[in-house]
Amino acid sequence: MANENSGLHKAKRNKNDEFYTQIVDVERELRHYRDQFKGKVVYCNCDDPYVSAFFEYFTKNFEFLGLKRLVTTCYKSQRLDLFSQNDSKEAIKLEYTGGAPNSMPKPNDIGITPLNGDGDFRSQECVEILNGSDIVVTNPPFSLFSEYVAQLANHNKKFIIIGHQNAITYKDVFPLIKNNKMWLGYGFKRNMAHFVAPHYKDTASDADHRDGMIRVSGVVWYTNLDHHKRHEEMILVKRYDGNESAYPLYDNYDAIEVSKTQDIPLDYEGAMGVPITFLTKYNPEQFKIIGATESEGSGFSFGLWKPESGISQAVIKGKRVYKRLFIRNHNIASEK
Repeated sequence: MANENSGLHKAKRNKNDEFYTQIVDVERELRHYRDQFKGKVVYCNCDDPYVSAFFEYFTKNFEFLGLKRLVTTCYKSQRLDLFSQNDSKEAIKLEYTGGAPNSMPKPNDIGITPLNGDGDFRSQECVEILNGSDIVVTNPPFSLFSEYVAQLANHNKKFIIIGHQNAITYKDVFPLIKNNKMWLGYGFKRNMAHFVAPHYKDTASDADHRDGMIRVSGVVWYTNLDHHKRHEEMILVKRYDGNESAYPLYDNYDAIEVSKTQDIPLDYEGAMGVPITFLTKYNPEQFKIIGATESEGSGFSFGLWKPESGISQAVIKGKRVYKRLFIRNHNIASEK
């Protein structure tokens, strides 16, 4: 819904990226990766001291997860009890190595070190901390998401981060998705999230409205840590053979349109265009992602596009459709 996501668009324009994640959402997602944190250094490099749900989760579960070390840095803030005001030229690093009584660390249990700079995740000192970490977990700035992901990929880091589903086709993101170097996590309830966002007013009109928070649709978890859901096979029940009219060919791509993920035919071996929400069901043993529409990036369709059409967006009988991914089915059913 456009009005729900107006905060994100405004964030990209004004660079006000303070969308604070709730602890319940952090707990719901990270429980699926518990066995992958043992002995690891976790870095939250877009955090806010002491009000971060990520920091709270990892300090309280430090011994349970068997962490080696937790490090967080924030951007332009040294205030331990308030949301980041971006009012300081310097920031701080928090470091915790466990051992607090009852896993409830107090300020004296946590190492606090001033940073030389403003704590920007792109700064040299933060990059050095990144290089010394194993897994990055955070909610990075929406306005810098593409650059943030590119940095993680360049430094070959494991990660669990929050972003919008529209980022799937960003130029620095889609190649990672296509090559199975990045995928979606379990996700938020109803594919939306509530964030504490001090700069924005919630426009949600139904029972989901929560004072002091903003509801954002299409929010997902991105990761390159393996999880069970990623290997669940999608049960396909529709057939292409005998129902060809339900799967029209695009005017300008060598592929058929499948407008709903649940309608993917079990017996079609060619290229199929599907909505980007297909990724919530994506199993790399069942499907292969072969491209995306050229409207998302030049060359993204890997030869499926008919350039003589002059239209990069997918078109069916003259009508344009929203961005599409192109897939093939690995396991074709041949018999009725």
